Amino acid sequence: MKFLVFLGTVRESTPPKPARLGLRVAKACIACLDERYAEHDIELIDPLDYPLDTIFKPQFSYLPGKAPEALNTLADKIASADGFVMISPEYNHSMSPALANLLNHFGSSLFAYKPSAIVTYSAGQWGGMRAAVNMRTYLAELGCLPVSAMIHIPKAQEVFTEEGAMQAGEDKNSWFGYLGRTFNQLMWWAQATNTHRDVVDPHNMVGDFTKTPTERNAP
Repeated sequence: MKFLVFLGTVRESTPPKPARLGLRVAKACIACLDERYAEHDIELIDPLDYPLDTIFKPQFSYLPGKAPEALNTLADKIASADGFVMISPEYNHSMSPALANLLNHFGSSLFAYKPSAIVTYSAGQWGGMRAAVNMRTYLAELGCLPVSAMIHIPKAQEVFTEEGAMQAGEDKNSWFGYLGRTFNQLMWWAQATNTHRDVVDPHNMVGDFTKTPTERNAP
């Protein structure tokens, strides 16, 4: 199966230090996934690799063939993925604006009927847990419902090095055990939805909202 790890930070300046703390978290998550699920394809989606116009215009709103190639490429990756790991810091008790901005460029039908896992972090003591509560509702609306177990990493700069390895004194087995509980749930649901999509196409069975907002309306 294929999983996309979305990184929710574009910060390249300080303060606070270190810049792009989430990149350490992402590398650690990918290392855990690669070690425990080597048979699957894990890819990091870094928003810095997908420059977006200042004026918001989602990928699906362009005329056919007119969307930026980077957005088309990412749309194809999302459509072919079996699950997602969403990594975010906390901004005003909410998820990262950088992550929301990137995800909002794509229609929910690309994400739908696949599971997601929530990973939050902070330089302080709370680990971004309030953002995680906000993300549950957001990801449910995208259709990639998050698994029940979540990952919160307080003082992430003291846990992971810039390469995503453990800082001195941190126990890799303990941390990978903690991460693995969430990732085990993600894998179970991803396999279940992958298998059932081969039996019943949910987009045909349920129907996607593709034409007009009135498709959502009651009679």
